[in-house]
This record gives sequence, C-alpha cells and structure tokens, in this order.
Amino acid sequence: MKAMILAAGRGERMRPLTDHTPKPLLPVAGKPLIQYHLEALARAGVSEVVINHAWLGAQLPATLGDGARWGLKLHYSDEQGQALETGGGIQRALPLLGSEPFLVINGDIHCPYPWDALPALASGDLAHLLLVANPEHNPDGDFALQGGRVASEGPGKLTFAGAGVYHPALFADCGPGHFALAPLLRAAMAQQKVSGEKITVPWCDVGTPARLEALESRLNADLG
Repeated sequence: MKAMILAAGRGERMRPLTDHTPKPLLPVAGKPLIQYHLEALARAGVSEVVINHAWLGAQLPATLGDGARWGLKLHYSDEQGQALETGGGIQRALPLLGSEPFLVINGDIHCPYPWDALPALASGDLAHLLLVANPEHNPDGDFALQGGRVASEGPGKLTFAGAGVYHPALFADCGPGHFALAPLLRAAMAQQKVSGEKITVPWCDVGTPARLEALESRLNADLG
C-alpha cells in the first residue's frame, strides 16, 4: 500500500513558528514532526510515500530528499504555493498514488499507530477511518462509530484522527481544484461505504504551539 502525508497547509495557528518553516518540518524532540511518520511507515513495510506541499513547499524535498535514508521512495505533489485543501490535494496526487487503496496521514499529527495493522478495505467500501477519544479542543467529536461502520451522526461521536485508507473511487466525480475531504466522506457514509476503528495510541493533533510543546515534553520524557 502506498501512503500520502498531507503537508501543504499554512499552519496559521502555529504562527510565528510557521512563518519560516512548514509545520511538518517543525522540530519535535530532535527531529522534524514528519520524520516520525516516515520512520513508522518504513517500519510497517510501506515503500512509497507521496508528500504534497504548498506553503514554503520547497523546504520539504530539500530537507527530506528522496527518502532513501529511511528505505523509502518519496514523491512530491507540488501545489504551486496554493494549498488545495485535503480533498483537492489528494485528487491532485492520484496519478502518484495509483489505482489501489492508499493510506493518507495528516502531516501535523503524531500518531504511533502500527500502520501494518490497518485492515484492507472491504469490498465496496470507499474509506476506512481511524478515530480517537475526543480531545479537549474537539469535545463534540466528528463521526459516530457503530459496529465497525462510520456515520455522520449518532451517539458517542469520536474525533477523526487525521488518518485513513481511501479508495481512488472516492474521488471519481471530483475535478481539480480546492475542495474539502469531509463532504466526500459524509456522502460515502450515507451509502454505508465507510468502515472505521477507534485507536488508543497516544495521538496528538499538533495544531498549536502549546500542543507542540506538550508533545515534545512527553516524547523527551519517554526518551529519558
């Protein structure tokens, strides 16, 4: 399975840290945030990873290179300085991702999940989402999970972890340009074509300087 790391966003809530550095390259406990994903994907046996970029995008290939140091082959999807949102970014990268289901991970999360444990998409499904317990900054959650199926509404909603497996057919009716992923997922949910699971690893949405600092403290404590 190929993987894609979303790395094109401006990171407004991270300013001024992101004024000169793309958010996925911000250092955390001695290495760029995105490197944790690359190392985990390599451990899971993934060989090819697509990284999209826009804001200060040239820094990503300049820093990460071709991925050989992690045993990976990196491909870059250049959005020409104008981030296309999640849906548009994935759609633009489809020629690099191929015709089989692929994993997509937000570049601004830390998620020590064993990616080789991901289930294959069931026949007819368009997506498999990872969900987590609701953090303080998203107390109402995003989607409901019942019997391994994900729905837009329902009791006990959980937070989307920013990682999932998608079938290229999810984007079959999409043209190029800026668009969000959530409406596509909700439409697929309405057709009962989205599976999911709740994960319990120490997940973190590194969306603010305070959360970045908290993650660094936790990782340094683990290393110590």
